[in-house]
Amino acid sequence: MPRMGRRAAPAILGVLEILGALRTPFAAQGRSYRNCAVFVGAALPGRRTGRKGLHSSPSNYSSTAHPTAGTIPAMNRLPTCCAPLQHHWPLPRPLPGAVLVSCAFDPKKLAADDFQRAGIEHSASLQRSVAKRQAEYLAGRVCARDALQRLDGRDYVPATHEDRSPIWPAGIHGSITHGQGWAAAVVAADGACQGLGLDQETLLSDERAERLAGEILTPAELERLDRRQQALVVTLTFSLKESLFKTLYPLTRQRFYFEHAEVLQWSADGHARLRLLTDLSAQWRHGVELDGQFCLQDGHLLSLISV
Repeated sequence: MPRMGRRAAPAILGVLEILGALRTPFAAQGRSYRNCAVFVGAALPGRRTGRKGLHSSPSNYSSTAHPTAGTIPAMNRLPTCCAPLQHHWPLPRPLPGAVLVSCAFDPKKLAADDFQRAGIEHSASLQRSVAKRQAEYLAGRVCARDALQRLDGRDYVPATHEDRSPIWPAGIHGSITHGQGWAAAVVAADGACQGLGLDQETLLSDERAERLAGEILTPAELERLDRRQQALVVTLTFSLKESLFKTLYPLTRQRFYFEHAEVLQWSADGHARLRLLTDLSAQWRHGVELDGQFCLQDGHLLSLISV
């Protein structure tokens, strides 16, 4: 599965360092984030070690639609590893026609019959994976199914492409994100947008933000960097570029890297502006600017880009 990363890094599809620094829960213990706010200015703790490059679990990616693929749930009950679903919009600006569903999950509570209980296919490859991978996949698909039910009433679980990205129904755009203990899915119909990307991260520590800034930020972004908010800016830039990749890769099927987009500006109210620095298609060319939004709470950041 193509992923965003540093062009010069060897074996880009396998580099995991930055991911290890950033993937932790956005929401803990099933809390509602209706009152999610953006906090800036104060020092913001990061809690995970960092690595080079970007590797999102492929099931996090948005995907082009497929007219028939999908798993019809048999039991459709909440798996024991998942907390009750949250139906909310934690981001600062609503996206008309979009539905976002999230839940906390605990791999330690994954039961042998959780996939059957939820009516979600337990593939051979998933059965061979560790409990964390199984639980995050299950939580993401449970959120996606519920979001689709709320969007238009359909009972559908996204199946998986060969590149392990989710297969959405025809006429539907969607994105799944998950970290250690939290998953979410957002969906919208064609009339609401052309595509969207959702990404969740935890804030880097100041030390790791300093070390990773050159991997994530362009030279122009480094020049604009306010060192007093370095941890926030580096984490936010990473997340927004990840959301941008999730949004545009399904539309263009073109790989692009950290240096191929820049964050022009962001504000404490959760608004951000990005610009492409490469040509991806006739529509998505160098110089095209896009809006993004984000929400920050308890050291965790959620970003969304829709086009």
